[in-house]
Parts: sequence; structure tokens; C-alpha cells
Amino acid sequence: MTAVRTRLLGSCLSLALTAACGDAPAPENLAPVKSGGAYQAQYREPLRRSEDQPILRSEQMNARKCRPGQGAGGKGGSVAAGLRGERLSRNDLVDIRISDDETFNGDYVVSRDGDLKLPFLPPVRAQGRTTGDIEVQIARLLVREGFYDEAPRISARVSDFASVNVAVSGAVFEPHAVEIGTRVADDIDRARQAALGASTEARNLSAALRAVGGIRPDADLSAVELRRNGTRHVLDMRGVFKGRNAVDVMLLTGDEIRVPSRQCFQDDLMRPSPISPPGISLFLSNLTQPATGNAPSAVGREVREVPYGTRFMQAVINTNCVGGARATSAKRSAVLFTRDPITGVSTVIERKIEDMLRRADRDDYDPYLLPGDAIACYDSSVTNFTEVAKIVGAVVATGAIID
Repeated sequence: MTAVRTRLLGSCLSLALTAACGDAPAPENLAPVKSGGAYQAQYREPLRRSEDQPILRSEQMNARKCRPGQGAGGKGGSVAAGLRGERLSRNDLVDIRISDDETFNGDYVVSRDGDLKLPFLPPVRAQGRTTGDIEVQIARLLVREGFYDEAPRISARVSDFASVNVAVSGAVFEPHAVEIGTRVADDIDRARQAALGASTEARNLSAALRAVGGIRPDADLSAVELRRNGTRHVLDMRGVFKGRNAVDVMLLTGDEIRVPSRQCFQDDLMRPSPISPPGISLFLSNLTQPATGNAPSAVGREVREVPYGTRFMQAVINTNCVGGARATSAKRSAVLFTRDPITGVSTVIERKIEDMLRRADRDDYDPYLLPGDAIACYDSSVTNFTEVAKIVGAVVATGAIID
């Protein structure tokens, strides 16, 4: 029995050493990752380092897959007259004053059907209109209904803007219907609320795009669609990334926004902006051994926020996967789990950390992180070798039973 146990120990020790020192097979993917045909060309496998190998080709590879922007031939930055300025939506609070007329003076809320309803007058259409439009129509009604012989002086001012419900679809990270413009009680400035002439940026188009997770890197910002009351408006929002924001129009309840896709990854959209995702959350554990539960592994205790546009290797360093003694840590690897937002198909890539840190063309194989991505770090084969003792210990215990 002793000979049997010796052979068993030797066999298991060999297997343990092989598992500790051998490389794991490369991850398999449905997407053409190896050739650079996945969502990001940066996902492709690194080539062997060579002086005659052109570097930093990923951005050009991504651009070759782009469809022409639907609004590329337009003027850009122009906004239809019906979208300009602050416009009323249902539930907005409007202060109306007509000289010294106590009958019509007061605060009015735009009704669910989009009208202002003053006493003794037909409903005044308010949805989508400016306060100037309201003043003109009320003056006409007062004369037409016989309350005045000539149009009186009228003032219509917004006292408070209500939240609005809009639908957002297309090349955004979380397409869905969303409510924007809400405020909690602690955020309300009473002095401002009591003053006439309220204003808000919380109902702008950019606020709606942020509320659905921000635009994706494949978004066609030259032709963002806004449908209002059956009319389709096309907005060129490329100026957001050029220091211009002229097309950030105010939204109304019932508006529908669609961001078309260019079917390609655009590196120049991977930076913070008013319409980009707010950032990337990194949940840290960095465990060498799988844990038996959340409590001993400290899962959920630390979350780090990194800016939108952070790359894979930056996150690997940020999550403490790099460093330590060179002899035991030089051969660590990191794995990225992501999902193509166009096709919904997952992609897994693995990088040898030391190789990525040393090669000059590291940026060509260093993908940008997207919301929802996950990272796993693996220790080197030298570190894994220390686990052999545990395996041998388990085999010895088994061998004792065989005896």
C-alpha cells in the first residue's frame, strides 16, 4: 500500500505542478476578436513585438467599420424654431397677471391635456409653447369674449418647472422611458421658487441622455432624432465634444429621443462630456483564494469610481492587481469580461500584465472600459506554486485512508 500511495502522491504532485506553472488556454469568443473585428479593435490579441510592426492601429481599424453619419451633410448645430427657448409642459406652474384684474390674476398649472384653464375663458393651449405665445392668446381671448374692448397688458411667467417623462432609445447604454427634472425638497431654493421667471437645465436633452446611462461609443451624434407631436426633428450634437452646446434643447412630456448608431467604435467619444456616462464603478476583492462568503472576502466594502474613458490597464493598476515582489508577481495576468452593446454578445480577453506594461504599442491592445465590464486578476505561476503544498496535504490525507 505504501508503494501505491507513493505513486499516487507523485502523480498528484506532478498534476499540481503542471496546474500551477502551466498557462491556461486563451478565452474563446464568438466575435472575431483575434482579427480586430470585435466591438473594439483593442480587444485583438497582441502581436509579437517588432520594430517594423506599425503601432497604434486600433483607432484606424475601428474607424474603417463606421457607417457615414446620417447628418454628416447637414449644416450642424441648427435648431428648428419650434424647439428654441423655454417651452411649457404639463404640470408647469405659471403666474398670470392682467393689469389690476382680480378675476384672472393667479397661479395656474398646465393641465394633463396641455392647457391653461383660466376662469370664464376657453382653454389656452400651453404644451410646447412659450410664455410669450400664452400672453398673445390670452389677450385675444379677453377681447373676443367681451371682457376688454382692447387687449390689456398681460404678464405670463413660469414660477416652477415640473418634471417631464420622455422615452430614449438607440445607441445609449440603458434605453428606457425616464423622468427628468425632478427635485427633492432639500434642493428647492425657496427664494427662487417665490421669484417670477423660473428657469431650469434639468429638462434639457443632455439631462435625458445622462439619465439613460449616456451615449454609447457607436452613437451617431450628427443625427439625434427628437419626435414631438408627430414631427421629427434631427439634431446635430457633435458640438458637445467641441465646446459647443447650442442644440441642448428643452424637452417636454411625451417627447421621444432616438440616438442612431454608426455600427462602429469611435475612440473620440471615449471621454467625459455632458452626454457621456458619469463614470465606471470598480468593485474590489483581489482575492488569491475563493472565499466562502461575502463577509470574509470583504466584498462590497470598497467601490472605486474611475472616469469614463479609463482603459483596462489603468483599472488593473487601480484595483491593486499590479505590484509586489518581481520574482513572484511578474507573470500575473488580467481578464476582461465585456459585452458588445450592439449585438449583446459577450467577449472575454486576457492580457499578461508585465508584457502590456513593457511594450511600446501597449495602447493598441488596451481597450476602453464600458459600463458593466468586469475584471479578474490572476496571480503568477510562482505564486500559484505555493498552493501545491495544500494539494499534497490533501493527497496525504487521502493516502492515509487508503492505508
